[in-house]
Amino acid sequence: MWNFLSTTGSEIWEVLLDAFLDTLKLFPFLFALYILMEVFERFAKTKPKALKGALAPVIGSATGLIPQCGFSVMAAKLYENKYIRTGTLLAVFLATSDEALVILVSGGKFLTALALVGCKFLLAVAVGYLVNFVLRNVEDETGIKEEGECHYCGHEHAEHPVQDYFVSPLLHTLKICAYLFAVNLLFGFLFFFIGEDKVVAFLSAGVWVQPLITALVGLIPNCVSSVALTQAYLLGSIAFGSLVGGLCANAGLGLVVLLKNTKKIKRNLLFISTLFVISIAIGMVINLIEMLIAG
Repeated sequence: MWNFLSTTGSEIWEVLLDAFLDTLKLFPFLFALYILMEVFERFAKTKPKALKGALAPVIGSATGLIPQCGFSVMAAKLYENKYIRTGTLLAVFLATSDEALVILVSGGKFLTALALVGCKFLLAVAVGYLVNFVLRNVEDETGIKEEGECHYCGHEHAEHPVQDYFVSPLLHTLKICAYLFAVNLLFGFLFFFIGEDKVVAFLSAGVWVQPLITALVGLIPNCVSSVALTQAYLLGSIAFGSLVGGLCANAGLGLVVLLKNTKKIKRNLLFISTLFVISIAIGMVINLIEMLIAG
């Protein structure tokens, strides 16, 4: 309370400015990525069989590593149209990190970003192949195309180059940046008013419980959850394994697309439960390894 009453206008302005600048750094990258996603979706629609090949889990995992939750949305739509298998979708979801990699790199955590990519990629590929193998005689091979519908928002866009490759990516980039700014602002004021040391001490308690909490946060169907988890790690609030577990569960808005199919609610709940359990398990395993190495 005392911090709030004694806050000056300049201090509030500093929090606002920091949040704005942190968000602004991501804008060019996100805009370029959304344009590439438009190109990728055209390929997915014209060559659907290529997405069910032997390398599908590897390609899906590599795609999910690209720092943007839009790929999980695209993968979920392809899955609903039966272009990709369950294991491939699970691989994409496990590999998805949204903006986490960008934030880690911009924070100077290059080795951490590399370790995160390696852990998520290996796990995603292994799980993808395993699930595809188990369900090899169960899944339907047919697929139905959906033309014109945007994989970001679910609405149809005009077939026009300027609309498809500039206006639409720009609007979606601005929307994501607004989410990022809100999270940056929230964390900025949170640690300013409450006190960073108190928040870190609270979240750091119970390293074995952390993967459960971070995985739950990761399941929140919004791109900002990865930002919250990554910032918590950079502030020392959670361990690396807890970060990995949370980001493995973090499929962004892809989960929303999956849950739209209310006719297969049992399938969706089983899929999400599997994602959640795997995420907790990998988080605990990595935390255990870190503790053993630390002695």
